Amino acid sequence: MRVLLVEDDESIAEPLAEGLARYGISTHRVVTGRAALDAPPGDFVLLDLGLPDIDGIDVCRRIRQTSDVPIIMLTARGDETDRVLGLEIGADDYMPKPFSTRELVARMRAIGRRTRPAEPTTDTSAAHRLGPLTIDDRTRQAHLHGEPLALTPKEYHLLALLAADPGAVVDRRRILETVWEPNFFGRGKTLDFHVATLRRKLGDPHWIENRRGIGFRLVVPDSRGA
Repeated sequence: MRVLLVEDDESIAEPLAEGLARYGISTHRVVTGRAALDAPPGDFVLLDLGLPDIDGIDVCRRIRQTSDVPIIMLTARGDETDRVLGLEIGADDYMPKPFSTRELVARMRAIGRRTRPAEPTTDTSAAHRLGPLTIDDRTRQAHLHGEPLALTPKEYHLLALLAADPGAVVDRRRILETVWEPNFFGRGKTLDFHVATLRRKLGDPHWIENRRGIGFRLVVPDSRGA
């Protein structure tokens, strides 16, 4: 595995790169946000938020516009607003400094398992059709009326989870633990943000029904009102 390490603090970057190397992970380090945007993202991005030129939140947003590469934010900031905002714009995880290399690698591996593309298969059943909506687990893409939906990895994962049992209510905790991580610490606002964005991309808010205080369910057009 090769990671892009975006960290301007030498005292943090050097021991971190050495620690990752012990796990067989190579690093390409840059010290500014601009250099991060110009560099190949590799298999993973470890992104410090306190950069000298561009704020790490903005760097994360720009990377996510062009790439689905997994991103973990690394920062000494303690403000919950920064953590929630980073996750809402596409970061996969957040680690406050200081942290152990062992925990970081464990989180990277967990994210890798969740985001790894499905193995190629000739089984057409991998394409799940729900009315005008098609979800293809082989390519991790969704189409509506034959047109591709521009979904982030978490939006796709959320849609696929709800579509696995259309009509059934999936409780909020299960969604957070499946789409994010078992020990997800963010506020429920993060899930609501992603649901709202997914509804907009589906073009009709009725696709995803909110059961207040419980969770959400995907409602296929033909079964609405059931």
